[in-house]
Amino acid sequence: MNKPLRRIALFCGLLMLTLLIRDNWLQYVKADGLKDDPKNRRVTIARYATPRGDIIVDGNPITGSAENGKTGLNDLKYKRTYKNGAMWAPVTGYASQAFGATQLESLEDGILTGNDDKLFFRKTLDMITGKEQQGGNVVTTLNAAAQKAAYDGLKGQGGKGAVVALEPSTGKILALASYPSYDPSSFAGNSNDDAAAWKKLQKKYNPNDPMLNRALRETYPPGSTFKVVTAAAALENGKYTSADEKTDSPLPWTMPGTTTQLKNEGNIPCKDAPMRVALQYSCNTVFGKIGSDLGNDKMLAEAKKFGFTSEQFTPVRATASVFSDDMNQSQTALSSIGQYNTAATPLQMAMVASAVANDGKLMKPYMVDELESSNLDPVAKTQPEELSRPLSPKNAQILQDMMKTVVEEGTGKNARIGGVTVGGKTGTAQHGVENSENPYAWFISYAQQSDGSSPVAVAVVIEDEGANRDDISGGGLAAPIARNVMKAVIDSKK
Repeated sequence: MNKPLRRIALFCGLLMLTLLIRDNWLQYVKADGLKDDPKNRRVTIARYATPRGDIIVDGNPITGSAENGKTGLNDLKYKRTYKNGAMWAPVTGYASQAFGATQLESLEDGILTGNDDKLFFRKTLDMITGKEQQGGNVVTTLNAAAQKAAYDGLKGQGGKGAVVALEPSTGKILALASYPSYDPSSFAGNSNDDAAAWKKLQKKYNPNDPMLNRALRETYPPGSTFKVVTAAAALENGKYTSADEKTDSPLPWTMPGTTTQLKNEGNIPCKDAPMRVALQYSCNTVFGKIGSDLGNDKMLAEAKKFGFTSEQFTPVRATASVFSDDMNQSQTALSSIGQYNTAATPLQMAMVASAVANDGKLMKPYMVDELESSNLDPVAKTQPEELSRPLSPKNAQILQDMMKTVVEEGTGKNARIGGVTVGGKTGTAQHGVENSENPYAWFISYAQQSDGSSPVAVAVVIEDEGANRDDISGGGLAAPIARNVMKAVIDSKK
C-alpha cells in the first residue's frame, strides 16, 4: 500500500475509533445525565405517559390525574388534578407540564412517577408481566379535619396568614395552611390558559403573593409569643425556679445603655411580677429584663434549642427563624419580647408550643408518614426523631402551667375548649417602620387531655392590612382559629 493510501486508512481508522469512543461515552457515561436532562423531550413525554401516583391524607387521595385533552402539546397524555387544591397547595406544591414541580410533588417525584429505585421490585414485576408502569403514593401525616379548620379560619378572617399544627409526641404535621392560596390544577397543563393562570399568580401581577407558603417560607416578628422562649431560658438557666416567685422587674424599667423606657400595653400589674402573672398579662418589662439579664449568648443558646437559626426539612424546606448574636443588652431585651430583628416562621412557633407540651422534648417535624408502591405495599416509613431538649421535664411542666393560666384567666380565653386543658400565649407583633403598619396577630397553644397526653400544638399568625388597628390582637383574631384546629384534631381521635 502506498504512503497516501496508508494515511487515508489511518485517518479513517482514527475517525472510527473516535466515533466508537463517543458512542460509548454517550451510552455509558452520559446516559443518566441525558435521560434526566429537562431538555430531553422523551423524558417529559414518559413522565406524563401514565397517571402519577397520589398524595394521601387520612386514607384518601387529594390528587389525581386526567387525560390532557386536545389543548397544548398533545404528546403529553396525562396532567395532574387536585381536590380542594387551594387548601392543600402548601402541602402538595404543584406538578405542571409547563412549569415543573415543587414541594412534595417535586421531592417525591420518583415515587409518584414510579421511577424511584425504591420501586425496583415493583417495576421489575410490571416489566415481566407487561403491565404499564404506575406511580406509587405518598402518605402524609396530615389530618383533613384540622387542615379544613385551619384553612377555613384563615379564609374567613380574610387577610393573610398561616397555621401549623403538630403532634408533639412525634413531630407529625397535622395541618399546614397558608392564605391566600392557589389551585395547582389551574396551570397543571401546558396550554395558553395554563400560562395565563400562572401569570396571574405571580407576585409581580398579584401583590397578595398567593404562591408564597407562609407557613414555611415567611418569617414574622413573633411578638409576645416569644416570651415563652424567654421564660424557658429563665428556668433553664436558674434565674427563676418557679412560676410564682417574684421577679426583679422595676417599673418603669429603662433599657441598659439608653434613656428609653420599655413600655407595657396599658396599666397592667408588671412591677416585680412573677412569671405566671407576667405571661398572663404579657409584661414587656419582665421578659425584656430577663433577656437583658441573661444576655445574648444564653438567650441565643435557648432559641437554638427550639430550632431558631436552622432550616427545617419536613421534607419541604422551611426558612430558618432568626435570633441574632452580637447584640447589646437593650437589643437583647427587645429580641426577648419578640421584636427588634427576631423573626419566626409559623412552623417554628408551633415547634415552641410542641416542645413545651411534650415535657421539654422537641421532635423533628415531618409531613410524609409513608411511601407506597402502586399496589399499596410500604416501601419506606418515617420514624419520629428527637431534635433537641429545650427544657427539662420539670421546667416544661412549670411553663405548661403558666400557659394554662393565659388561657384560663388571661388574654387567650378564646382558645378554651370544654373538657380539655388548653395552654397558650397571645402575641401582637409590631410591623413597619416605627410600628406604622398594622401589627401581626399571633397565637400559639397546645391541648392536653385528661390522661396528660397532648395530641396537638398549634401556631397561628394573621396579617390583616384592612382591619381596624385597635381590633387586632392575638387573642381576638388568631386564638379562635387555633381553638378550632385543636378541637378538630381531638374530635377526630374520638
